[in-house]
Amino acid sequence: MKFKQIVTTVLISAVTAAAAIFVYGKYFEGRQPGIFQNGSNDIPVNYARYMPGTETKNNAAPPSDFVTSARVSVPGVVHIKTKINPRQVTNGLQRQRSILQDLFGDDFFGDEFNGGGGGRRYYIPGQMASGSGVLISDDGYIVTNNHVIADADEITVSLSNENKTFKAKLIGADPSTDLAIIKIPGRNMPYLLYGNSDNVEIGQWVLAVGYPLNLDATVTAGIVSAKSRSIGINKSGGRINNSIESFIQTDAAVNQGNSGGALVNTAGELIGINSAIASPTGSYAGYSYAIPVNLVKKVVNDIMKYGSVQRAYLGVKYASPSAIASMSDDQLREIGVRRDVNGVQITEVMDNSSAASAGLRQGDVITKINGVGINGSSQMSEQVARYKPGDKISLTYLRGDKEFTANNITLKNLQGTTDVVRITNLDKLGADLSDLSKDEAASIGVKGGIKVNDINTGILKKQTSMVPGFVILKAGNTPVTSVNALSAVLEKEKNIQLVGFYPQRGGNIYYYNINTGGKGAEDL
Repeated sequence: MKFKQIVTTVLISAVTAAAAIFVYGKYFEGRQPGIFQNGSNDIPVNYARYMPGTETKNNAAPPSDFVTSARVSVPGVVHIKTKINPRQVTNGLQRQRSILQDLFGDDFFGDEFNGGGGGRRYYIPGQMASGSGVLISDDGYIVTNNHVIADADEITVSLSNENKTFKAKLIGADPSTDLAIIKIPGRNMPYLLYGNSDNVEIGQWVLAVGYPLNLDATVTAGIVSAKSRSIGINKSGGRINNSIESFIQTDAAVNQGNSGGALVNTAGELIGINSAIASPTGSYAGYSYAIPVNLVKKVVNDIMKYGSVQRAYLGVKYASPSAIASMSDDQLREIGVRRDVNGVQITEVMDNSSAASAGLRQGDVITKINGVGINGSSQMSEQVARYKPGDKISLTYLRGDKEFTANNITLKNLQGTTDVVRITNLDKLGADLSDLSKDEAASIGVKGGIKVNDINTGILKKQTSMVPGFVILKAGNTPVTSVNALSAVLEKEKNIQLVGFYPQRGGNIYYYNINTGGKGAEDL
């Protein structure tokens, strides 16, 4: 009985083995195991393709390495070094008059005695700094950050593959976007090609190229971690705060000195200008920010063609997400704003503005500009900044629960016209100015004046020790109670004395002498 069981088991095993060999020979003979899943040779082919619908976009699949991108981009990124010379300024405070001044007058003793109309003279030491820049043409035009070259008396540039340096000339700058253009002499220089920052996607690989910490050309890699980010770092440098921030956020390592350098995709195309880092220490801590190249192109083209950026405005005011979050439901109802709406909610429409002409109202929610979805204020400011006064756009908005689209809206400049805007002497001051309201003037005991809200790159920073909070009462011998009145005086005279006081410091009168034709003006 036991022998029969053994024989049966052997026969069953033999039959099973024979069947397996037959099936293998019929269906799998001649096929070698594949390198991926269970012998399949088809899987690697599918994985090597671009994902459906992204055939025209860059970086749909990660590269095996970044050699090609680095080889293409490094020669077009330059090292910028700047020098700010020591300068003499006055503290602006009126000194006590002496008996000799009363007898002979101020002119008898000259500026060295009376501080040029008030204040003691002192020196501000010189400074040296370095950053990066990107060649955008073969004849030496370079785009960089405004803060890299701001207030510089000397700008020198060196290329990655050359030991010699070039003296650079400032062509123009735009503090609102933190961009500037400089030029060095030369021909047949390597330069980067523009990419398309609209095609940049979260998660794609990017490279940051620059000269961090005064090192030679350095390449770091990372991914795009966010788009349309605003971090509150830009200063407008003009009469109003119109700074524009819609950064590409990456985790590519960027340090001091990388500012003005290139953010490129894996094809070596320029998709952004590295500008800032998020860091509690001043060194890289995980996130860096780049100005999208589509905005860079617009700023560069305007400066090259007009000498200044032609900025268009919609003419609306809106509440920031943080402001909305801090308001009560009653406060939001009062200004016509709802919570959790995807778009930009209008709190006020300015008179004679593009938005007013299009029929927009308080409480409307802007959702698209020229068909591009708008999720927040930073994205809206970037989209509008791509156009100049006179350009026409379409605007999609929600009113209540209904969607409307206004077509052929003509954008206007800050003055409410479509004329070309030139830099004025008021712009050259580099200050955020506003008229004192009646209540503000009454509270500090004056009839009117101009409040200096902020001071950025420009004449006031270069030539004086003025700080925010100063109230301008006179320009020369002319009382000024509005920004327009100050502008009119500055256009008539190059050398002028600004007279006023700091309400928080008491009643001391301060005098600041400025020259609108001086080097401070060239920095803009």
